[in-house]
Amino acid sequence: MKKRILITGAAGFIGSNLIGSLLRDGRYYVIGLDNFDAFYPRADKEENILCFAGNDNFRFYEGDIRNMSDLDALGDIDVIVHLAAKAGVRPSIKDPVICQEVNVGGTQNLLEFAKKRNISQFVFASSSSVYGINQNVPWSEEDKLLPISPYASTKLSCEMLGHVYSHLYGIRFLALRFFTVYGPGQRPDLAIHKFFKSIINGQPIPVFGDGSTSRDYTYVDDIVSGIEAAISYEASIFEIINLGNHQTVMLSELIDAIEESCGKKAVIDRLPEQPGDVPQTFADIQKAKKLLNYHPSTDLKTGLESFYSWYLKTRDVQN
Repeated sequence: MKKRILITGAAGFIGSNLIGSLLRDGRYYVIGLDNFDAFYPRADKEENILCFAGNDNFRFYEGDIRNMSDLDALGDIDVIVHLAAKAGVRPSIKDPVICQEVNVGGTQNLLEFAKKRNISQFVFASSSSVYGINQNVPWSEEDKLLPISPYASTKLSCEMLGHVYSHLYGIRFLALRFFTVYGPGQRPDLAIHKFFKSIINGQPIPVFGDGSTSRDYTYVDDIVSGIEAAISYEASIFEIINLGNHQTVMLSELIDAIEESCGKKAVIDRLPEQPGDVPQTFADIQKAKKLLNYHPSTDLKTGLESFYSWYLKTRDVQN
């Protein structure tokens, strides 16, 4: 019997990449759930999952994690991989109430669903944003957390909900803190996607601050490998684990690398720093290496070239 995996946010960036990998593996039956949130165009998400439509080991449901009736329609499930969320720091500042409702309320609903169905494995997509402004780099899972945006606070709340359900009901809960994921299928609101699109079209790119902020950019295939390891993890009942690249890249360096990939210079639109943004992210991945045998292997140049190739193939959809 194939292990049945529910992926929420299935039509999104990370979800669709994970589906492709699981189906290529051949050991899994994948149930995808997505509500096609209007945060970015439905056509982009439909394109992400179009290639899975004829696969006998994949079934897609359009539904909302906040509606238990939508979850009840999904059939038998062995593992939940919960990727769905109201994404983004800036949108969460604009509308913190809906961010809380979807991210925390939706996660609570899924945990109740897991309890009701006796689903013992729950993999949750958390975020490096929970660390807030932390000068103690690289960031360890043991560090003090001081989130500075509603989005970050919802992710931390979900981690703690997972701990409660793990303790009370024996659900194995693995919170994976993702660090700035990029690659084919990346959301159009994220920096690498926006920068490539603007540079290719000769439009200015928005740069908040002086370009000295830095991020731990992590290629999506490396993130997917960490999620897949978490799906099979059984050594403990609750864990919080960083999934990053253990390297930092300044924004100015990222722009230089994108210019090199697409062979065009950027026009910079210099803007003030944004509330809720942190000056740096940097993952300590020793725990991921130990527990998940996680070893990110994609350097920035290779990852950007892969994204650029995907973008050129799909630009009619993206534009």
